[in-house]
Amino acid sequence: MTQLHKPDVRKANVCPPCPPTASVWEKLIYWLGIGLGSGLPKRAAGTWGTVGGLVVAIPMLALGFWGFLAVTVMGALVGSYICGKTSDLMGVHDDPHIVWDEWVGMWVSLLPILWLHFYDDGLLQGHQLSLLLLYFAAFVAFRFFDILKPFPIKWVDKNVSGGFGILIDDILAGLMAGVVLIVFVSVLVTYV
Repeated sequence: MTQLHKPDVRKANVCPPCPPTASVWEKLIYWLGIGLGSGLPKRAAGTWGTVGGLVVAIPMLALGFWGFLAVTVMGALVGSYICGKTSDLMGVHDDPHIVWDEWVGMWVSLLPILWLHFYDDGLLQGHQLSLLLLYFAAFVAFRFFDILKPFPIKWVDKNVSGGFGILIDDILAGLMAGVVLIVFVSVLVTYV
């Protein structure tokens, strides 16, 4: 039976193990849910999970913007099931070690940068903005919104349950981070 509350993320928490009776399919879902192990650290599992999502995003760049967008949309569509099933397997609602939602949120926050990189008609060329700096900015912006949870993220986090509830607040954090990145790049390009 799934607990109705999250563990206290300010304390070190051990990742609840996958039940030994889980099927091969459930074990696969569990490993996706914990970000292929990136969500295992006892402290700051969400931050480490976000790093895992960023690392996975790097080879996805070879897909181009539309391929990256397709993988992000697919990750969001299956993410509700992955997060919900992992939560059920752990017996805890929205355990901090479930980081598939951080992966998808991080990918969402990268979309504006990738659009500019592939389709900006020279907006980034000729400026000192490196993609590495922009990826770091996306990481920081996403973690900022994911941790602080301004409205409507906090409301969604408190009022939407299940796998969709675990996932949607991170998608909103990724969208907010993406908007901040667009403003950030616009200001830098205009004034630098």
